[in-house]
Amino acid sequence: MKRTVTHLADGRELIYFDERDDASRDAVDQRELPPPPPASEMRHDPILDEWVAIATHRQTRIYKPPSDECPLCPSTPQWQSEIPAPEYDVVVFENRFPSFSHRVGPAQDDVLPGLVPARGAAGRCEVVCFTSDHSASFSSLSRQRVRTVMEAWADRTADLATRDDVEQVFCFENRGEEIGVTLSHPHGQIYAYPFVTPRTRRMLESARRYTRGNLFADVLAAEQADGRRIVAENGLWTAFVPATARWPFEIHLYPRRQTPDIPSLTTAERDAFGPLYLEVLRRLDGMFGLPMPYIAAWHQAPVRVDRDLAYLHLQLFSTRRAPGKLKYLAGSESGMGVFVNDVRPEQAAEMLRGVTL
Repeated sequence: MKRTVTHLADGRELIYFDERDDASRDAVDQRELPPPPPASEMRHDPILDEWVAIATHRQTRIYKPPSDECPLCPSTPQWQSEIPAPEYDVVVFENRFPSFSHRVGPAQDDVLPGLVPARGAAGRCEVVCFTSDHSASFSSLSRQRVRTVMEAWADRTADLATRDDVEQVFCFENRGEEIGVTLSHPHGQIYAYPFVTPRTRRMLESARRYTRGNLFADVLAAEQADGRRIVAENGLWTAFVPATARWPFEIHLYPRRQTPDIPSLTTAERDAFGPLYLEVLRRLDGMFGLPMPYIAAWHQAPVRVDRDLAYLHLQLFSTRRAPGKLKYLAGSESGMGVFVNDVRPEQAAEMLRGVTL
């Protein structure tokens, strides 16, 4: 794989990950762009012990442009996009409208003195373009391309983890308008947070209280022994619907070996991930004969704490519970955080296994 670093017209970093060593990446961004915005503001909620980002500049971000004005497609003589090259394999670049950024200004004053401190939302937000083909999807990628994406995730996780203002790196993909996607080009994102996220803190607290071994490893072993919720597996990865699935169709993908993050995966584990993940995505799309909206979220260890407790895994879930029907986070879920699932996990796994590929 060839890695090439360049910069866009406003100074943001862009990195090409190419499958060919002879790929030429000398195209220059010809646009006239304003300087990137300063970092957003973070406010700490003392009641929930959580940070909230206030990113008002994101109100002006690009929203559902026509396909011939897609900012993630390669540039052409008629249209200059975020990617100057006329074609590409995988590209990562700094988000033009970031929720977190290293461009932090002066320290913020307390919003409520002594109760709600505020500070610049340090960190970084990046966009990962999986292919230059606007009409593609992750499930249509080749195994080689998935392997290239894996290398991009590993590269960015390792690089971002070296920054003093980063405590956790989150790689994810939102797919489908039902999820809230505003750019239809196949892409994902990477958030480098200046704190350990609430969900990760809660998972690691549960793992710390568990005294019989590693909590994640024991859950994986129990699912493998039970077998009813296994969707697919190979020698190095297992995909299963968790017994406590919150979403109508939710699949977790675990490596058989406990490892903290994507950079820690072996070459064999990286090779084995793509075929299994593509099978799972294609089973999701085959459920109702139409593209399944989903969120794919990599759970990685924090950069500096509890790495021995963490267990890398991918959480994949969809809001679609039936053709033409979506799962909404209404009163119980949004107000109290108590999920009510309309589909029994064992039934979901059986339905996914029954899809003809």
